[in-house]
Amino acid sequence: MTKDITKWKDGLARTRAAGFGRIANLLGISEITPDTWDELEGLLIQADLGMDTAQAVLAGLQDRARQAGWTKADQLKKALREDLATRLAPPVAVQLPDQELAVILVVGVNGSGKTTTVAKLGKYYQSLGKRVVLAAADTFRAAAIEQLEHWGARLDIRVISGEQGGDAGAVAYDAVQSAVAGKDDVLLIDTAGRLHTRYNLMEELKKVRKVVGKSLPGAPHAVWLVLDATTGQNAMPQAKAFKAAVAVSGVIIAKLDSSARGGMLFSIQRELDLPILFAGLGEAEDDLRPFDREAFIDGILGDFG
Repeated sequence: MTKDITKWKDGLARTRAAGFGRIANLLGISEITPDTWDELEGLLIQADLGMDTAQAVLAGLQDRARQAGWTKADQLKKALREDLATRLAPPVAVQLPDQELAVILVVGVNGSGKTTTVAKLGKYYQSLGKRVVLAAADTFRAAAIEQLEHWGARLDIRVISGEQGGDAGAVAYDAVQSAVAGKDDVLLIDTAGRLHTRYNLMEELKKVRKVVGKSLPGAPHAVWLVLDATTGQNAMPQAKAFKAAVAVSGVIIAKLDSSARGGMLFSIQRELDLPILFAGLGEAEDDLRPFDREAFIDGILGDFG
């Protein structure tokens, strides 16, 4: 457990230093003044919570301060920690759908870290004793097929793939049929990265989803969206578009360790109302961790409060 807590703190070092560290400096032993609230609002926005979330946090703290009669800025520390925790859903046990074969469609924009995340998910479920299959349905980018096949060989996980430029739906269909025949437990389907603004590409993704359903009634049993933490608030329009197009059921945050914008998670929770399932805290195959609200809050605030 100690090792895991350390991993979260190390992975969130940039977020802690960039935004929340300055908040800790502000909330010292000084008196609470109107300037305190103005500065705190600015720092919350700089910490990438987004305007709406930052203002909601500020309003909550002001209300508590009035009710409790607080006059010192350091009295706000514990309240801020508690407030931020309430803005993230309680930890969700990342359980597989109750199916003989759980089919999970993994989607996201170009460069989000989706293919690597699919491989790491494979490793995670493999470590739980599940029989895992990966489908390389990103037929647009040749490197994606090679990348997933490389991961499959490295992790000893079977990969179903097609040819570059081939029909992504056909690859997904064949992968489902193969996984059913092989009595596998989990099928993770990697899809081509696509800009959420490209109508034709989003329609193609809808088609892949429908084809999977024809291959196995009820599938896909989950659609997980991979978001790149380094994009911060820019990820929100992407997320909304994917949620509307393919009924995204959960979010995975990739590259959290490379970002100073971890505050984006609060906006994701507020605006999408989707569970954050996993977070990428490093480049190693076992650095994808189930999301832990308390560990995240501790990671961004450190010894604050």
